[in-house]
Amino acid sequence: MKITGQYWFSYFFLSVLFLQNLVLAQSPTPTPSSQNSADTISVSEENLIHLGDLIEIDVVGSFEFDWRGTVSPEGFLSGIEFVEEPVYALCRSEEEIARDVTKAYSKFLREPQIIVKILDRSKRSITVMLGAVKNPQRFQIKRPVYLNELLIISGGLTDKTSGEIQIFRPQNLSCTTKTKTNETRDGQSRERFVNSSQDNGSEYINIRIIDLLAGKKEANPKILSGDIITVSEAQSVYVIGGVANPKQISYRSQITLSRAIDSAGGLAKNADESKITIFRRGKGETKFIEADLEKIKANQAEDIILQPFDIIEVSQKGSERRKVPPIVGEANLEAENPSKLPLRVIE
Repeated sequence: MKITGQYWFSYFFLSVLFLQNLVLAQSPTPTPSSQNSADTISVSEENLIHLGDLIEIDVVGSFEFDWRGTVSPEGFLSGIEFVEEPVYALCRSEEEIARDVTKAYSKFLREPQIIVKILDRSKRSITVMLGAVKNPQRFQIKRPVYLNELLIISGGLTDKTSGEIQIFRPQNLSCTTKTKTNETRDGQSRERFVNSSQDNGSEYINIRIIDLLAGKKEANPKILSGDIITVSEAQSVYVIGGVANPKQISYRSQITLSRAIDSAGGLAKNADESKITIFRRGKGETKFIEADLEKIKANQAEDIILQPFDIIEVSQKGSERRKVPPIVGEANLEAENPSKLPLRVIE
């Protein structure tokens, strides 16, 4: 995302307000578990069986054949007896499982009536929001929710964002919406379930924040259980020495030397603006680039465009230029531990 100059901070100030309006405009209507039509029935992701769900099979009029348990990592009902072949349950509906169990029990029971229920959804995989948001946290999702809503709940973006969001969707931790369609083959009508996601492996979804703020539908995906959302942080440049507020600044494309100094509060009283050094890391070496802010202001010298990890040192009056690159870094660089983040239930 290319945003420079004086509009950058205004952009972040307005982003949260814009996202709030976007949620109101794009709030999805919850998908019903079944929608009767001639050709299509939609089953919401919430009503499909996930890893961690507690499932009950009730045989009406009998206790001997009832069962309660969970889904194995491979997706089958764990430990169900009286069934010759294991019943696959992951990302299937209660009605589908009931049909399979009825078919299996019919071999030794006369016209069994089977009821399948998801008793507990609380152990489903947790969704995590990390990176350049004000309040990184975990979410337990119990209703349809989209990216923009979780960004608002997390306090919005910080000024460290690079403008990119990546969603990592692990295999088998969530179920995309399935659609039941009628297809005709050999003159006979058959029911067929099709996953909207054809890839059984893990998935990466890359989103530009500028597209999300522009209201593009594809930039505001539905978030599923187990998703890991990372708002990427920008690389940094450092301004030290004779400035009012020495600091680490998030790197933006085309940021100039004078702009970086302004972002650090401008020059200090004892600053020597004619003696500025940029330390730039190269391949196995550090380049020393000398600059004169007086000449830049007078349009007698080029306002140098910075690169990620540049260190800008403004000399102080009476001091000599540094001959050895300074060692700088951000305090508290502790990596976020997702398991220690606060948990919020979305219901």
